[in-house]
Amino acid sequence: MGKIKVTRNEIEGLAVIEPTVFRDERGYFVETYNENDMKEAGLDLRFVQDNQSMSRKGVLRGLHFQKQYPQGKLVRVLQGRVFDVAVDLRSNSTTFGKWFGVELSDENMKQFYIPEGFAHGFYVMSDVAVFAYKCTDFYHPGDEGGMKWDDPEIGIEWPLDGEPLLSEKDQKWLGIRDTFHFGG
Repeated sequence: MGKIKVTRNEIEGLAVIEPTVFRDERGYFVETYNENDMKEAGLDLRFVQDNQSMSRKGVLRGLHFQKQYPQGKLVRVLQGRVFDVAVDLRSNSTTFGKWFGVELSDENMKQFYIPEGFAHGFYVMSDVAVFAYKCTDFYHPGDEGGMKWDDPEIGIEWPLDGEPLLSEKDQKWLGIRDTFHFGG
């Protein structure tokens, strides 16, 4: 019997993963990844790269995706608290353009699996957040795409506390309609 709880939602492929946490007066122990448990839960994944970033309160990273070499990502927060979002960009999906968000923190220890074909972003709600993620494909320079974080067509309900801090790149992305060139 696996030691994880997997919760799915209305967007096929996304999964919130809650590992079993063993706590006592000394602290805690948790398996953050177990291939057998994931397979038992229907997530047959192969990861090839681990990444980690640190961001301060108010930083919003995203919405990012890969164009030719899409990556699935298993994301989690090692320190702090973020609101993590995935937007369905699969052209053949009935939920294209729909978003799902979940709070990830060092307290709830939830993880979020985002398969290939999604845009991803997160907003930092704590003073500092250390964010880690496993990827199903390697990083390919020049392959990153992005979309406007506040596109009204998508309508993400970010839990903002003031204006978010954005990279120069993230300030320039277009909305989903212009990024994917469909008419209205």
